[in-house]
Amino acid sequence: MLMRTDPFRELDRLAQQVLGTAARPAAMPMDAWQEDGEFVVAFDLPGVDVDSVDLNVERNVLTVRAERKDPMQPNVELVASERPRGVFSRQLILGDTLDTDRIKAAYDQGVLTLRIPVAQQAKPRKIEIQTQQGGMQQIDA
Repeated sequence: MLMRTDPFRELDRLAQQVLGTAARPAAMPMDAWQEDGEFVVAFDLPGVDVDSVDLNVERNVLTVRAERKDPMQPNVELVASERPRGVFSRQLILGDTLDTDRIKAAYDQGVLTLRIPVAQQAKPRKIEIQTQQGGMQQIDA
């Protein structure tokens, strides 16, 4: 049987769940990187059912909401409760250089991965320069 006798530890644990710590933030942790012309964001959502995940983009703000439900049955006595439950939400402000109309999302083993392509107008392109002689020359922009 598991015994807990330190009330200050319980208060500290509760404060960490609500406010978070540097090692364990209250919001869903994420990594972000750029790869092959896409901006990639990965959110850790262990124990979250994919049906409870909601993704929205309004203008350039991406909102991720997910819910981890309480798995306990009505006749079960809870001995320890350290895993956060409830609704988690996180917002990211996306730059104008990203194509928010073509975001792709995948959920695998508790990790939600979003792939956001860089917009065509933000990619480098060649500009043709016309000369007096009628010839064309290309310059990288």
